[in-house]
Amino acid sequence: MTTKLITGTGLQLLRRYDKKPESYKAQLLDDDGPSYIRVFVSILRDIFKEETVEYVLALIDEMLTANPKRARLFHDKSLASEDPYEPFLRLLWKGNWFIQEKSCKILSLIVSARPKVQIGYTANGESSDSKKKLSTVDDVLNGLVEWLCAQLKKPSHPSRGIPTAINCLATLLREPLVRSSFVQADGVKLLVPFISPASTQQSIQLLYETCLCIWLLSYYEPAVEFLATSRALPRLIDVVKGSTKEKVVRVVVLTLRNLLYKGNFGAQMVDSGLPQIVQSLKAQAWSDEDLLDGLNQLEEGLKDNIKKLSSFDKYKQEVLLGHLDWSPMHKDPAFWRENITNFEENDFQILRVLITILDTSTDPRTLAVACFDLSQFIQIHPAGRVIVTDLKAKEKVMKLMNHDNGEVTKNALLCIQRLFLGAKYASFLQV
Repeated sequence: MTTKLITGTGLQLLRRYDKKPESYKAQLLDDDGPSYIRVFVSILRDIFKEETVEYVLALIDEMLTANPKRARLFHDKSLASEDPYEPFLRLLWKGNWFIQEKSCKILSLIVSARPKVQIGYTANGESSDSKKKLSTVDDVLNGLVEWLCAQLKKPSHPSRGIPTAINCLATLLREPLVRSSFVQADGVKLLVPFISPASTQQSIQLLYETCLCIWLLSYYEPAVEFLATSRALPRLIDVVKGSTKEKVVRVVVLTLRNLLYKGNFGAQMVDSGLPQIVQSLKAQAWSDEDLLDGLNQLEEGLKDNIKKLSSFDKYKQEVLLGHLDWSPMHKDPAFWRENITNFEENDFQILRVLITILDTSTDPRTLAVACFDLSQFIQIHPAGRVIVTDLKAKEKVMKLMNHDNGEVTKNALLCIQRLFLGAKYASFLQV
């Protein structure tokens, strides 16, 4: 007070508030909240002693943690000539970790609680009844995004830096301006590495908040374009495949549902085996309505995508799902001629799955079609016999020649004949 850094009224208010029980403080804030805010903000604006700054930030943090709605007090019209943002924006970059973390948290809450139409503020950020330049909302949001991206790149604190940044982003990415400046700052690619399966309580919370950020970004077209060129989709699918935490599964399913019809995401999801994963997720006992709706919408959307796929993509889906039927393509010579080289993709992945089906399926129709398809591959592919023999299919097909079902034995026999006789003679053998 002697150095005029605090007014007499300010000192009185502080003495009345400091070191009092929670219920008593709550009453003071209910009666005269804006006056306390003015004192706190003016101390942070005018006093730079670290201990004092930390103490006042702790008081504000405690007050907002007890009741986040108190953030609205910073926007009371009696404070129209004050700049409630400036001290916190400055402290983001100036203080130790305690000061940075508290400033970030408080600033996020204050800016999110602003009235949607700023009372007493003009567009350029000057108060309408003063010539003093105030921080605009844009300044605050851009300043926060800059600090948050800096934390994701090079955290100020080894264990708290990244969780704090992601926690704040999960709130702030609801703001359209934050989405656009986050994308411009190349923030999307900084988030993607944190989409990875988690086991500890702490890492599950971080994963949940990261996925929440990705979900919010999935509503913003430029962010979706960034996600499309990153590893976000396979990472989200890994998470949903391995997670048992309902809130994590829900936010990932809703993100996938948003991305399904954008760009090439639908086809990639089908390729990554998401239809099978959705089936197994639907078989689990979830209680969350949004999750159940999301799974149904995702399932329907994926079915639509499969319908639009080329004939080989459809074939691939049928094989990967493990349910084969006599759909027209199996017996269509043109299908085999045009697509025979596609079977070589990913080290003959589809052929390997087809051979596995011979061992694992109990459905006679599936087994019969799998034998027939193998015999087609042997006949059409120049190295068909060698490849199928190398993949140890012969023993599996031989076993099926003793199957109870006539359709299975007939097609197993055809496959063995083509395997032994070679293409020259096998072409005479038609079913």
